[in-house]
Amino acid sequence: MSIMDSARTRAALAALIGFHVFIIIASNYLVQFPMQLFGWQTTWGALSFPFIFLATDLTVRLLGKQPARRVIAWVMLPALLASYLVSTLFHEGNFNGWAALASLNLFVLRISLASFAAYAVGQLVDIQVFDRLRRLPQWWIAPSASTIFGNLLDTLVFFSVAFWHSSNPFMAEHWVEIAWVDYVIKLVISLMLFIPLYGILLNALLRLSGHQRRAPCRRQV
Repeated sequence: MSIMDSARTRAALAALIGFHVFIIIASNYLVQFPMQLFGWQTTWGALSFPFIFLATDLTVRLLGKQPARRVIAWVMLPALLASYLVSTLFHEGNFNGWAALASLNLFVLRISLASFAAYAVGQLVDIQVFDRLRRLPQWWIAPSASTIFGNLLDTLVFFSVAFWHSSNPFMAEHWVEIAWVDYVIKLVISLMLFIPLYGILLNALLRLSGHQRRAPCRRQV
């Protein structure tokens, strides 16, 4: 259930929409840059995207399932367009000039479309799983489970749509390995860093909204 008044709800939704769009743009840009981690191939995008699940889970906890779905609905098209524009203008880390927008960059377009599909699937699963589990006494179960399942679907959908038979030889050859390493990195970051951060932010937001709670496991939130 919602714990904020309508004015605060509108402000929170606007901030979350902006945050989601920013993280999607950053992740779609950073996924163009491969790196090695302990000998495994991955991309820099794996380090930024887990922020999305942190924001989504807080939205469901504080505002409810329907506001969280509205965030997704408002984010998808602007994020798709903005991701394509930014990634085309700065393809492979170089500013290519405004003239780059005059021709269609199919490699970047595939990444943007893959992000669109993966974001929708991953976030809807995340919301559904989180909403089912959020009333459990153990506050950490809902964000942990939603992160595990949401990230799995998001990662598999994104990499298969973006890089299967890609025009980029490196990504076409290594996308399966990169996808699984990307998923593991997301889980490690989320479960070790973002779940504790989620608990801290939840308590802080509850205090700001005037809803005190005695322990992280209080049921009525």
